Amino acid sequence: MQKNRQPKDVTFAASPVLQSRMSLWRSKFVVIVITLAFIGLVVRAFWIAGPGNGFYIAQGEKRYEHAIVMPGVRGKIEDRDGRVLATSLPMRTIWAVPAEVPDDLSESDIQKASKLLDIPTKELRAKLIGEKKFVYVKRQVSPEIGKQVEALGIPGVYESSEYKRFYPEGEVAAHVVGFTNVEDKGQEGMELGEEPLLEGTAGVRRVIKDRIGRTIQDLDDSSPPRDGKDIRLTLDTRVQYIAHEALKHALDRTGARAAMAVVIDAKSGQVLALANLPTYNPNDREHLTGEQLRNRVFTDVFEPGSILKPFTMALALDLHRLTPTTTIDTGPGRYVFEGATISDDSANGVLTAAGVIQKSSNIGMTKVSTMLRAEEMWDMFTEIGLGQQPKLGFPGAVSGRLRPYKSWRRIEQATMAYGYGISASLFQLARAYTIFANDGVLVPISIIKPDTPAQPEGVRVIDARTAVEMRKMLASVVDTGGTATTAQVAGYSIGGKTGTAYKAGAHGYDHSKYRASFVGIAPLSAPRLVIAVSVDEPKASQHFGGQAAGPAFAEIASQALPLLGIRPDLPVRPGVILAAPTSDTPPDDKAPHG
Repeated sequence: MQKNRQPKDVTFAASPVLQSRMSLWRSKFVVIVITLAFIGLVVRAFWIAGPGNGFYIAQGEKRYEHAIVMPGVRGKIEDRDGRVLATSLPMRTIWAVPAEVPDDLSESDIQKASKLLDIPTKELRAKLIGEKKFVYVKRQVSPEIGKQVEALGIPGVYESSEYKRFYPEGEVAAHVVGFTNVEDKGQEGMELGEEPLLEGTAGVRRVIKDRIGRTIQDLDDSSPPRDGKDIRLTLDTRVQYIAHEALKHALDRTGARAAMAVVIDAKSGQVLALANLPTYNPNDREHLTGEQLRNRVFTDVFEPGSILKPFTMALALDLHRLTPTTTIDTGPGRYVFEGATISDDSANGVLTAAGVIQKSSNIGMTKVSTMLRAEEMWDMFTEIGLGQQPKLGFPGAVSGRLRPYKSWRRIEQATMAYGYGISASLFQLARAYTIFANDGVLVPISIIKPDTPAQPEGVRVIDARTAVEMRKMLASVVDTGGTATTAQVAGYSIGGKTGTAYKAGAHGYDHSKYRASFVGIAPLSAPRLVIAVSVDEPKASQHFGGQAAGPAFAEIASQALPLLGIRPDLPVRPGVILAAPTSDTPPDDKAPHG
């Protein structure tokens, strides 16, 4: 028989689980952790309220304070008479903070913005989605479009001021002025060369905006923008247009690959025109190519050929090695020198020194070179700027090639005497010819117009009497029987020199490709302008300098001289018939070219 068990009174504290005791070290550890946490909270609270308060205030301000960049206006570029060549137009930039754009942005707002900005809806939506803090939606939109986009009131989408460069003269002055990129930084021409002067400094306007982006207060620590400085060039837009049109006519007439021209005021050294074809429109550069972009007047170097002959002759005259009437036998048109055959276009027989220039005789110049030492010729070429980079502020200007005279062989010295084995840009050649216009003095060349006009100090290269004699020889080149009768200008005395040179190829000279050039001075009685024209790869029937470049020179001179107020110095003879040009013959296949 089971016994009835009486229930026992069991207290809670009597539970064996609860009766287990925590070790002393554990209890101390818990107390220490709690104490340290409390101390950390106190220190943190002290830091936030005290030394670290500025950081948190700044973080708070970022939520409502914004810095609006105010770009400085880039300086204008003007021609010598104040005609604007480059200016900045106010535009707007549409930008966004995708993180602030609501996810439920209405499709209607997307489509309206897409239409205004001419951006596909899909592309616009992709720009506005994400957690990015900044993204350009579209740069350089018109102020009217900017206002319309702003009026849509899309949260997270903003607009700000910027400028777009505009070039009123377009392709006519493109290679002189250059252009800027979308960031308003100069990329070519004077825009790049004078970037430190033209560029402005952006200012900052600090404002407080509400949560939907509206400006509600201007702060006091804003800094104003600083505009760039205007620059005035020596360029004459009218003469520039004349040169541009003359080159277009030269290309049409000769079927050439390219053409270039430079006009220099020989007295002041100021560049009045500098033109290249092909060219481009700096206002629309979507399809710009390297061929269009090249400023060939500075970047293209070539063997000048007969254009260099007057300098060799001037040196011989200046050193009294000959006189203008000294006779030189050029024989039947072929002459063997140092084992090489030098040839002329025709058998000129005995010529005077002046006749050598008029007939552009390679044989005659070869014999003149034997009267000179290599060092003397090198000094002359160096003094007129060959082999040296022009310091005019144009990016990409090259120095050409002039080897040290100690390495010249006699045949190389001979070919250099008539323009082979040496290379130069058209600008270098135009500048060099100013010594004949300035009675032997080479003046500094400028493209930036000085604030106060003053006669520049030049360097004397040849004696004044030598320069006068050379002008007479250059006049004979344009006169009947010379190689550039097509360069004559009614009412003005003209002098100059043609040059026709083979173009160098991968395996020597390509006898099917030519560089035809002419550099002239006008008027000779009181020299004022030096005009240089070069035509690259004219077609075979128009490949001589007198044929390809001479007419372009005449076109530029005949319009520029009266435009600049330069009075005629010859009686105008109506119905002047110009003689057919003779050639300034390049050397034949057998002649070495250094």
